[in-house]
Amino acid sequence: MSDLVLLSFVAGLAVALVTAPVGVSGAVFLLPIQISVLQIPSPAVTPTNLLFNIVAVPGALARYRSQATLHSALTATMLIGTIPGVVFGACVRVFLIPGPDVFRLLVAGFLLPLGIWLFLGRRRLPRAPHATPLGRNLTIAIAFTVGVIGGIYGIGGGSLLSPILVGYGAPVATVAPATLVCTFVTSVAGAATYAILALVTSGLQVAPHWTAGLLAGTGGLAGGYLGARLQPRLPEAALRATLGALAVVTAVLYVVDALR
Repeated sequence: MSDLVLLSFVAGLAVALVTAPVGVSGAVFLLPIQISVLQIPSPAVTPTNLLFNIVAVPGALARYRSQATLHSALTATMLIGTIPGVVFGACVRVFLIPGPDVFRLLVAGFLLPLGIWLFLGRRRLPRAPHATPLGRNLTIAIAFTVGVIGGIYGIGGGSLLSPILVGYGAPVATVAPATLVCTFVTSVAGAATYAILALVTSGLQVAPHWTAGLLAGTGGLAGGYLGARLQPRLPEAALRATLGALAVVTAVLYVVDALR
């Protein structure tokens, strides 16, 4: 139990510290640790990840709130898509594909090209601070898609939305708080969905691993605050490169795990 306590806290702290400056909660990068190191079974790992988001994300949001408003047109547009998406994704996870391997490959196929794209340094014309760089309808459609993936994996959606928006030219300073708000609200909706599914299903471990989720979230709470505090001091190019590297490395790890 002591090893679980320490590993969960340290893992949550580390991933949040690295990912919060670019608007990512870190849950997508915590998933391999939960499965391979902490031995959390599938599909319980998904609501555990959502629990991590709920506890961890407010740390980064508290810091971002002192720098800029957390309410924006971009945030509202993303939530229109991600909330119904995460509910649908949770149902898919429980009733259709409870095993982990297909989902690892799915997320790897999404993250790998995005990471490479960010490394290429594609840039667009400057946008208004609260604009949706892809247009409102397309942003909602993409947000729904990543909400579905988030509901399946418990990543909230911000880990996927952030690279898309940054890759299309939205400034990291705008994207980071918007995607973290989206991740938090979507994770609450997803966790509530899993709580209901746990009551109406049997034979599957649908409930979260409370100890691991809360401890990792506590570490993420501290790491997220510190990471958000570092964000204004880091150059845009470095943040883009970091996000790209995280996406590529995580995609490769998922592929390797799925093919074992």
